Amino acid sequence: MFWRFYLLILLSLKNASCLSWHDHQNRGEYSERKDIHSVPLGSEATFHWRVDFMSETIIAEIHYVGADNTWFAIGFSNYGELKSADYCVLWIDWHRQIQLQDAWADDEGKLNLDQQQDCENFAWRRRGNVTKFTFTRKFDTCDENDYIMERGTTHLVWLKGLGPLSSLAGLQISDADASGMSRTELIRVVHKKPAFPSNAWQLEVMADRVKVPNKETTYWCRVQKLPPVLAQKHHILQFGPIIQTGNDHLVHHMEVFHCAGPPSLQVPMYDGPCDAANRPDKTQICKKVLAAWAMGADAFVYPEEAGLSIGGKDFNPYVMLEVHYNNPELQGGNIDSSGIRFILTKSLRKYDAGVIELGLEYTDKMAIPPQQEAFTLSGHCIQECTGVGLPQHGIHVFASQLHTHLTGTRVVTRHIRDGEELPMLNYDNHYSTHFQEIRLLPKPVVILPGDSLITTCTYNTVNRENVTLGGFAISDEMCVNYIHYYPNARLEVCKSAISDDALRTYFRYIREWENQPTNDEQGISSNYKSIEWTKVRVQALHDLYEAAPLGMQCNGSDGTRLPGLWDNIAATPVKLPLPPPARSCPNLSLKEKLLSSL
Repeated sequence: MFWRFYLLILLSLKNASCLSWHDHQNRGEYSERKDIHSVPLGSEATFHWRVDFMSETIIAEIHYVGADNTWFAIGFSNYGELKSADYCVLWIDWHRQIQLQDAWADDEGKLNLDQQQDCENFAWRRRGNVTKFTFTRKFDTCDENDYIMERGTTHLVWLKGLGPLSSLAGLQISDADASGMSRTELIRVVHKKPAFPSNAWQLEVMADRVKVPNKETTYWCRVQKLPPVLAQKHHILQFGPIIQTGNDHLVHHMEVFHCAGPPSLQVPMYDGPCDAANRPDKTQICKKVLAAWAMGADAFVYPEEAGLSIGGKDFNPYVMLEVHYNNPELQGGNIDSSGIRFILTKSLRKYDAGVIELGLEYTDKMAIPPQQEAFTLSGHCIQECTGVGLPQHGIHVFASQLHTHLTGTRVVTRHIRDGEELPMLNYDNHYSTHFQEIRLLPKPVVILPGDSLITTCTYNTVNRENVTLGGFAISDEMCVNYIHYYPNARLEVCKSAISDDALRTYFRYIREWENQPTNDEQGISSNYKSIEWTKVRVQALHDLYEAAPLGMQCNGSDGTRLPGLWDNIAATPVKLPLPPPARSCPNLSLKEKLLSSL
């Protein structure tokens, strides 16, 4: 009897600690908790969470609207697939008992109860038609059926259906009445917010009563002119979202671009779909990113040493807001005036923040063959370029924005010093082009003159019939990491591609030895497209890119190359690669260890 009483006390304490989060929200303190993050799951559910790095655990809470016998599954998958996903499922049996169980979906869409239950510390509450439940989950549970949570993009998937259920056995994804997916940066560090000066003020760049179309994807662009006060140089200290109430599930991501032209150039005040035929050509210069926010992201705060320069006598006063509306429920009648709020000051900080482009040149010299599940391309920022382009004491990189187009699935930037690979500058193992944001690094990284940076992108072209080329079109590909740093240096672009001589030699080889119809007269794109891509030729192209000399873009802010010889130059060698991250899983099989190291 004593032990039963003791167990009840322990359970009540455990539930009280979980439900304290509910109490914070109910008292209106929720928004003040800077370590709690939120992302919508469709229009009738929300995922809230915080991260405990000490215990390597997330504490999650889901709110959803539904009948009292509704079952709800929240899951994690590599790229948003409902199948082959890892789920925590709340369900009600016919005795009206509520429970949360760890399950995984197989390739057929069947939910299987996990032998190792890792959705822990479950508690729930229901008020009206809203159910709230909370649980904890380890980053890495060492269970082969569980998703490993890490830095970068996490695809949250969810299912909702009507119960009661007799058990989870036999439940199919297709049994759900509603389902969906949201992307977020799940494992994120909360940074201390610096104090703002008393003269800091707010600038809002907003959409203006947009009638959101009842189609899944809309990109809306609005050009605006900055106020006259920005004729004087200011620093941006912070930017963050202003989402119109009720539209949290529609506003997928937003960017503000500077229209980088001569200060006297007038840009038409366009307000309409970004891909409309009547969009003025002059708005195409609005490409330099000032701010980028994605659903679920926090406000972006610059470190106390630096701010992003905006305004001044040589600064064109036009900017363009781009809003991506994601409307999978095809809702009609929504009006939106969301946007980005900047906090600015004329009291300039010690350093101007700068941006350096790493990765591959925007050129068709690099190509991805069709029908490839994971083809990699690497862009190099070699030691010779950082040697002439960075100040003697180096730069402090505090944020990064990774970028590819539609076929990119993974992006990493490696950091090399004196031949030794240091911890990765940034990575996203589940990258999506539909979720691009400027992310603060866990802590600033110092890049010294003579360091090299290798940005590698992985592409999936399984659904493409012909080669994908590098270029500016959305159907082309890119591989870029925009690193944000201070103090501002003269280096602005540090990117590479295969050298012209090596590419000419390759096309000649493929014609003479493989009987492919390449031709010196028809140009790079046509040559790539004329090749029939067998497995051997795909591997040969990959090996060529890995070994061939480079053509470098080592450019300053004015677009000119920095002093040096930048053609037919070798990539910086990596003599001591970084070992794969170790997992604290003593019972992992040899096969699992090998897979986790890839």
